[in-house]
Amino acid sequence: MAKDKIKIAVIGCGRFAKNFVPLFKAHPAVEKVYVCDLIEERAQQYSKDFGVDIINSFEEALISDKVNSIAIFTQRFKHGSMAIEALKAGKHVYSSVPCSISIDEIIEIKELVEKTRLTYSMGETGFYRAPAIFCREEFEKGTFGNFTYGEAQYNHDVRNMEMSFRSSGGDDWRQYAGIPPMFYPTHSTSMILSAMPGVYAKKVVAFGFEKSPRTDIYGTKGQNLYDNPFSNTAMLLELSNGGIARISENRCVGWHAPETYISQFYGTDGCYEFSVARHHLATWKKENPNTVDMKDVTQKLMPESIYKNIEENYGDAIQSIASGAGFRETSPVQPTARLPKEFEGIHNGHNGTHHFLIDDFCRSYETGKLSPTNIWEVARWNIPGLMAHQSALEVGKTMDVIDLGTPPEDWEVLNWK
Repeated sequence: MAKDKIKIAVIGCGRFAKNFVPLFKAHPAVEKVYVCDLIEERAQQYSKDFGVDIINSFEEALISDKVNSIAIFTQRFKHGSMAIEALKAGKHVYSSVPCSISIDEIIEIKELVEKTRLTYSMGETGFYRAPAIFCREEFEKGTFGNFTYGEAQYNHDVRNMEMSFRSSGGDDWRQYAGIPPMFYPTHSTSMILSAMPGVYAKKVVAFGFEKSPRTDIYGTKGQNLYDNPFSNTAMLLELSNGGIARISENRCVGWHAPETYISQFYGTDGCYEFSVARHHLATWKKENPNTVDMKDVTQKLMPESIYKNIEENYGDAIQSIASGAGFRETSPVQPTARLPKEFEGIHNGHNGTHHFLIDDFCRSYETGKLSPTNIWEVARWNIPGLMAHQSALEVGKTMDVIDLGTPPEDWEVLNWK
C-alpha cells in the first residue's frame, strides 16, 4: 500500500518560516501545508501570502489526524520540548536549529526516534554550505590525508539580530538575545564534523568573553533569561580521529557576513583555507614532495554572480559579501541535480541550502531512511556546544563530551548528493 503523502503543520509564522512554507508546498511528497502561530494575525498573513490553511494551535496539530508531520520554527529554547511532544504524538519532525538547549532533551529525542522510527530532520544549513561540501568531498578522496586541525565560526553581531529577536520576544527581546552563544553551535560544528563522517568530539574546553559593550544584553546576573555573561565564546575540541577543532561563536563583533564558514581545514597532505572571498586548496606536489601546489578553488565554492564580481572588482565584491548579498544562490560544488524540478525559481537562502534541507526531510519521510541531518549526527554537533558553555562558566574546565553513538545498523541514511 502506498504511503500517505506529507501533511505538515508549520509552527511559528515569524521572519524565518516564510522561506520554507513555499518549499514544503511545492515538494511532490507533500499533500497539505498548515500554518500556526500564537499571534493570529501572523498566521492569517501567511495563509494569505502562501495560500495555505490555518491550524489553530500546536496542541491541535498534535491530535489532528489531518496532520502527520510538524515543522518547528519557534524560539530556539522551545525546539527540544516541542520535538519531544510531536514525536510522542506520532508525528514526523522537521526542526529548525538548534535541536535543543538541553542535553537531556537531545537524549530523549534520540530515544523516541529510535523507538518509533519516525523521521527527525534538523535544518542545519552548515551541512550543505559550499565549504563543508568541498572539504567533505576532498577528505573522502584522501586529499587531506590525516586530519590535524580545523577552524569554523559563526559571526553574527546582535546589531544584525535585533529585528529577529523583536519578532519573537517583543519588548523583552534583549532577554532572549542573551542566549549563550554555544547554545547555538551547530552552524560551525556541523561543517567541520560533517566533512569527516563518523568523527565526533571527545573532549571540550572553552572560554567566554565577558566585556561586551552590550551591557543591556550581557553582564550581571538576571541581565538575560539565561544568566549568561558571554557575548562570544570559543571552544577547543579533541576529536575521535586525534585531530583538533576550534569553534567560535561570536555575537558582539565587527563582522556581518559570511556569517558561517570554515576558515581552515588542515591535514597531513592537504589544506583548505578561506578568507573573506577567496578559497584555496594546498597540497604537496607529487613531482616535488617539498613544494606546495596552491590552487584557487573560489569558482567552485562561490555562486557564479559573486565569483564574476570578485574577478571584475574585488573591492565591490567583498562589500557585497559583507552585506550578505547574493548568498541566496547555490555554488557549483552543491549537488543541485538531485533537487525536485518543482523547486526551480523558489526563493533560497543561507548559501543556497534551504532547498536541500526540505528535500531531505521529504525524501526521508518517503523512503523511511534517515535524513543526513538525523538526530545522531545532530547530537554530535549540538552537545559539544552545550558542554562548552559550562566549561566557559568554569573558566576553561576540560570536560568529556557526551556522545550518543551512531544510528541502528539496519537504518540506512539517505545519500546527501
